[in-house]
Amino acid sequence: MRITSKGQVTIPQAIREKAGLLPHTEVEFHYVRGQVVLKPVTQPTVAGEEVMSPIRAAIRRARGSANNPMFKGWTTDQIMLFLRGDD
Repeated sequence: MRITSKGQVTIPQAIREKAGLLPHTEVEFHYVRGQVVLKPVTQPTVAGEEVMSPIRAAIRRARGSANNPMFKGWTTDQIMLFLRGDD
């Protein structure tokens, strides 16, 4: 892997996924003991709770919920109705 003339490099997908680096994630670089470290920017907190956009909050609430055994045999539409709280 090479750094471009503009100082850009592509982070391999497997590493982005493991690190939770989604598109548009703000990151910061640090130089620690001779190594460059990249990490997501820590989100601001209010009373110890992470402040995040409404869409990120919705994704966090829903993450992993489709793996719940109660959804076995449900269609995607049924799961979406359940997650939205529609009757």
